[in-house]
Amino acid sequence: MARERKRRGENRNMSPAKRARGRSSAPPHRSSNKRHALKQNPVHSQAGVKGGRELPGLRERKKARLRQQIVETALRLFHKQGYESTRIEDIVKVLEISQPTFFRYFPSKDAVLREVGKKGFACQTERLKLELSSQAATAERLRRFYETMAKLTEADRPLWQAVVLAGAMDPVRSPDMREPEEASVSLLREILAQGQDRGDVTRAFPVVHLAEFMEGLFNTVVRQWAVDLTGPHKLGERVRSAVEFFLRAAKP
Repeated sequence: MARERKRRGENRNMSPAKRARGRSSAPPHRSSNKRHALKQNPVHSQAGVKGGRELPGLRERKKARLRQQIVETALRLFHKQGYESTRIEDIVKVLEISQPTFFRYFPSKDAVLREVGKKGFACQTERLKLELSSQAATAERLRRFYETMAKLTEADRPLWQAVVLAGAMDPVRSPDMREPEEASVSLLREILAQGQDRGDVTRAFPVVHLAEFMEGLFNTVVRQWAVDLTGPHKLGERVRSAVEFFLRAAKP
């Protein structure tokens, strides 16, 4: 009690400034600590954001989405004004992005065509898988497959002409086409191998060679058609002749 009376007496004798400083040194209120912590460590309510940074999965999805938008925009412009007349400046203007951003995804305009080439091989792969799932004879499988590919190609001649002339599906000129091409050709080899097992395809030649012969015929016909604007025959007719020629040569 004596010590308490002494402390109170000292406080009465202390100047107002010292008493104010003493009060300011007291521990802050708990709510102040909480506000300070929130300020130092803000909580982001936006999905896919952590610590002020986008999560890797979200970044990858955004990049993939922009890449697809570049391809789609480029194709629309190729259709509208032609491949040769379309500039990279036109593509980035429509997308409202910078040229450096474009070049982060595609090193050139031809690189966009290679993306189209990959889609072309992917389409071939899916169609060949459909034929493998059928019970049709080898001749019917090949006729149906190549007729479908000819129709799809002929329906968009300016685009596929640009793809052919740029070598966008040529695995020699575009090494990144090797894997997509191999995925497609391996299925063609499987169809021909089944034909040999059924007895409707000759065994005089290895399946690998037979697939090369058929693919070589088809690619040559498409290339010739793409550059021969005055040719008398449609692509479908040319491809049909090539397939019939191969089937006659491949009979047992």
